[in-house]
Amino acid sequence: MLYFSVPLGKLVRRVSRLRGGGSALPGLVVEKIDPEFMQRTLSTLPLGVAVVSGTNGKTTTTKMVVELLESQGLKVFTNRTGSNFTRGVAAALLGDVDWRGRLDADIAVLELDEAHAVHFVNRVPPRYSLLLNVLRDQLDRFGEIDKTAQLLQHIASKTIGTVVLNREDPRVARIADTLDGPEVRYFGLDDSLLSTFPNDDDLRAGPGSPVPVLPEKQHADVVLRRVGTDDADFEYDGATVTTGMKLRGTYNIFNAAAALVLARCIAGNRTTPTDHDGLLKALSEVAPAFGRGESLVVDGLPLDLVLVKNPSGFRLGLKSFSAGGYATMVAINDNYADGRDMSWLWDVEFDSLRESGVDQLTGSRAFDMALRLQYDDVAVGAVNPDIAPALAAFIQGAKDKPKRVFCTYTAMLAIRRELSKITTVEVVS
Repeated sequence: MLYFSVPLGKLVRRVSRLRGGGSALPGLVVEKIDPEFMQRTLSTLPLGVAVVSGTNGKTTTTKMVVELLESQGLKVFTNRTGSNFTRGVAAALLGDVDWRGRLDADIAVLELDEAHAVHFVNRVPPRYSLLLNVLRDQLDRFGEIDKTAQLLQHIASKTIGTVVLNREDPRVARIADTLDGPEVRYFGLDDSLLSTFPNDDDLRAGPGSPVPVLPEKQHADVVLRRVGTDDADFEYDGATVTTGMKLRGTYNIFNAAAALVLARCIAGNRTTPTDHDGLLKALSEVAPAFGRGESLVVDGLPLDLVLVKNPSGFRLGLKSFSAGGYATMVAINDNYADGRDMSWLWDVEFDSLRESGVDQLTGSRAFDMALRLQYDDVAVGAVNPDIAPALAAFIQGAKDKPKRVFCTYTAMLAIRRELSKITTVEVVS
């Protein structure tokens, strides 16, 4: 063990935070000087490691799993910033370990980028994995989605306990056929909701497209039966339960079914009985993860941040957060963390914005977004690639209206930084 790696990493973390630097930098430093730090630290956890991966919903689902497990009295370590590369996990560990590198937790629940999860599980085999979906996202990084499915399959193959799969995503469901060892469980949808959550083949299918061969539908441990305005119905253990939901967005509610499966599995593997009422109460109180339907207050009115990063996510965001009565801004960047290929914007239908229009476009690809909206006959008020002045103009120009910003990942981070100067923004570190 390199006795100085943790103190040095903590020092870099403190300096980085004071300078407003990236959350993953300290992890990169400690990985270079002490490559075994992460594996050594996580191997001490009594209940092991749970990995959450997939194209959409990782951050919010991880947050749900953490809060559900904490409702059962478990101490949970997680990477709260959403920095989901291995260096992000290492950086988060540096914030939680003591100066001798000891971590006071029962289990780690980690959100991991699909590609980086492959490297992580080679070093730290997870006891549990939850695989959410496979959709076109950052094609410049991942290539076609069958490659992404292979990455998730590798995560599942390295899992030593239980793999939780999305029954309704054929590429995810088929992973079960490749496994020999891990227990497999599923989360799923009522048939009435299937059209709300199209898989990637459904999104691309046109008239006359061949009907895909789907895997046999498996029994799901938790099924989402109904989504209401502020509640939802879940079926498990032969009964249907209704719970209130602070989370908004139909996609978040489906991921709540996934979180319930994983949390019930982990909690059920202890000698302590599971408090099922406590799980539902905790689920009803989960607030959106930062930037994922997060609602802030500006001039006494709500300002919602809705993360969008691929066709499915943008479509569901538009469907879940109607434009009626809201001023709207769209912020599109094409930095590495967003994906450089913005062609996916042409696979999103923006008809729902036609009536109210878009007040402000910003980000490095603001003019690309303006062209895309022009083809859907959506009026645009102003275009300014510079996020700070664009946000200020948006807020000033819609003083008397609630506001909503659809934004890619790095644009969301920049907007949160600007908003922290004028309103209360949760600091995530």
